Amino acid sequence: MPHFRTAGAVASLVFLAGCRSTGPPRVAAPGPSAGDAVVEHVVDGDTVDLDLDGREERVRLIGIDTPETKDQDSPVECYGPEATALTEILIPPGTSVRLERDVEARDDYGRLLAYVHRSDGLFVNLELARQGAATVLSIRPNTAYAGTIADAVDEARRAGRGLWGACPAPS
Repeated sequence: MPHFRTAGAVASLVFLAGCRSTGPPRVAAPGPSAGDAVVEHVVDGDTVDLDLDGREERVRLIGIDTPETKDQDSPVECYGPEATALTEILIPPGTSVRLERDVEARDDYGRLLAYVHRSDGLFVNLELARQGAATVLSIRPNTAYAGTIADAVDEARRAGRGLWGACPAPS
């Protein structure tokens, strides 16, 4: 992706991150809490390092998949840097978050699996889907918000937001 398109996309993400005409996405019945934490580092669009009760935990956001930026065996995917930038805008280091678990606590890589909510109620996983920075990744049994996230991804796709307007359609 040419540099000017990336810069423009990041500027658009900054603008979009501050725009919520209907308020932050909220979910009425949260699942069991995995605890309150503080963001230490955004690894990529769907993975963050958090301080959880004094210990560092790598957390994989459930229900979404953002384009890769860290896979050593493949090139950076279209919209990967922009998805990471949006996650950094939504939950920069120092942000207090609440983690919500689903059925399984960890993935095969040992990462804590969670839905992430900012202290103001913003549902980060859903916001990434709404802004077109993520696709659906629904892996049973962790599917509490699968329908809600799928609806947000479909709406972003129809509107051509984020990766849906910036990247070639999958073949």
